[in-house]
Amino acid sequence: MTRLNLVLLLAVLASALYLVNVQYESRRLFSDLDRARSQARKLETDKESLQVEKRAQATPLRVERLARERLQMRNATPAITHYVSYGAASSAAPGAGDAAAGRVQ
Repeated sequence: MTRLNLVLLLAVLASALYLVNVQYESRRLFSDLDRARSQARKLETDKESLQVEKRAQATPLRVERLARERLQMRNATPAITHYVSYGAASSAAPGAGDAAAGRVQ
């Protein structure tokens, strides 16, 4: 009888230790999940703010201003348009080969 009681006592102790371990793991996993959710919310907020910043950086007015200031670009006018033609096609009869000469405006 005492052997049975001793075996049952060991079984109860083992199950109690197992229960404590399972509860500890459950709490640890829950805190990891909560941390992951908060990080996901932070990343989503960062993504949205970066998208807003990207849209603000790509406005046509800003792109045009940067092209003028940094790249020294200007609008194309007929006064500064250069016509380019291929060498072999340019020796053809004038006026007849304009479309075939590959003229670019």
